[in-house]
Amino acid sequence: MGFLSKQINPTRLLITIFVTFILFGTALLQLPFATTESVSWLDALFTATSAMTVTGLAVVDTGTAYTLFGQIVIMCLIQIGGLGIMSFAVLIFIMLGKKIKFKERIILQQALNQTSIGGVIRLVLNLFIFSAIVEGFAVILLAINWVPEYGWGKGIYYSVFHSISAFNNAGFSIWSDSLMRYVADPAVNIVISCLFIIGGLGFTVLADLYYKKSWKAVSLHSKLMIVGTVCINTIAIIVIFALEYNNPDTIGNLSAGGKIFGAFFQAVSPRTAGFNTIDIGSMEDPSIIFTILLMFIGGGSASTAGGIKLTTFIVIILAVVTFIKGRDEIKVFRRSIDRTSIFKSLAISMISILVIFTALFILSISEKDAPFIQILFEVVSAFGTVGLSMGITGALSSVGKLVIILVMIIGKLGPLTLVFSLAKKSHVNFKYPKEDILTG
Repeated sequence: MGFLSKQINPTRLLITIFVTFILFGTALLQLPFATTESVSWLDALFTATSAMTVTGLAVVDTGTAYTLFGQIVIMCLIQIGGLGIMSFAVLIFIMLGKKIKFKERIILQQALNQTSIGGVIRLVLNLFIFSAIVEGFAVILLAINWVPEYGWGKGIYYSVFHSISAFNNAGFSIWSDSLMRYVADPAVNIVISCLFIIGGLGFTVLADLYYKKSWKAVSLHSKLMIVGTVCINTIAIIVIFALEYNNPDTIGNLSAGGKIFGAFFQAVSPRTAGFNTIDIGSMEDPSIIFTILLMFIGGGSASTAGGIKLTTFIVIILAVVTFIKGRDEIKVFRRSIDRTSIFKSLAISMISILVIFTALFILSISEKDAPFIQILFEVVSAFGTVGLSMGITGALSSVGKLVIILVMIIGKLGPLTLVFSLAKKSHVNFKYPKEDILTG
């Protein structure tokens, strides 16, 4: 694994490897036996990017346009993109008996978004073990439901595909209506939602909970993620249930249980899962706006989720509250949050908004026939690597597809990652006199 020279920036190397895998996936999806119909190179690139970035947006129907081979390629890209290229590289080299050097550990640290290189190898190994256990268990539970319906072959295959897609927060489905046929099915709703919620929390949080024996010993990041996830999911369920209760095109005509499951699934899914059990395009406008907010927030750092990340959103909210109260430090769970984290959260949010605005501006020119709200929804869905759509993905122009491809890549790698790969760090440390400016 000694491929890293002193001249190569680890961040640039990660981006290069990531893009290389996308191009390799595109080539595989263009093989004659990968498709059942003519699929252009651009559409293949879009699909490969969507799979590698675990987004789930699709310009062609996954279940009908691709053969079993093509679907397996997509499934493999999802797994690699979700768990991380470097994680797989480390696993392979460990199996070959190779030693992981310090330089490679630095790259792995950045790939997993860790604050230090200590324990990254153990984290990777535990990540694979945990993923295999969770996905395997989910396959069994889904197979119990789908084998009687589709037979052994299809039932098990559908279970494997959707387990991998859900755990990695990809949102790809074999069926063109995603999971709408199972809107009131308790088993499918619970298993799939548990998969993408666990994947969205991040393995760092799960490992923290496993190794720490008390709530006090759990890290501040984990506490914020757990409490934040519970709070935002609870609020989202209540909001979606209330707004869609009487909507006959979504959950209005369902039974009481069906309404609860429909509202629950569509409330927790937008934070990066991409599956839908109700028609997104038929949702009420307030629900659409609220869903856009959820997609922008996303899941947890070092997880399979996208968006600006929940902890970033929480830090910004806490910073605002702290400023309003006239305090100098953000204090939560008897801990103070470092100013660097605040600046980083602001930088992530601002760059993310600029990326979304730029893409929105270009698409508003190239996709003149599409309503503004649908374009905005598509862009935020791509940036948050969510995969939900109001139905305009397949009708995007070539320019529109290229823009969404770039947004998906930026959303997956993270806006700061791309900025750091281009920026030159200054090692000069000096201060200027302070002076206030008028704001607000």
